[in-house]
Amino acid sequence: MKLHTAAILLLFWLGVFTAHTVKGSVSSQPMRKFSCVKLSTKQWNIRNFVNYEKKQVPIDAIMFITAGGIRICVSPNQKWVQAAIKRIDESRAAKRK
Repeated sequence: MKLHTAAILLLFWLGVFTAHTVKGSVSSQPMRKFSCVKLSTKQWNIRNFVNYEKKQVPIDAIMFITAGGIRICVSPNQKWVQAAIKRIDESRAAKRK
């Protein structure tokens, strides 16, 4: 009887440990980060962009993100890039109101 009780307790604690480990491992995974290693030289249609991120490593760049989740890295020094950033910022401000 003692062996039976010990086996049940062992299975219970293994179940608790496994559930805790699985839950912890999922929530502790690092988020995926994107960086720019190559810049696009094409001038894109700024209406396709819904968001952007400023990147500095490994190169200075603006990463535009389309509604479909496509990420495009471009040089931040171009006039059309600055216009696209301004458009996205204005769109964000209008949504907050």
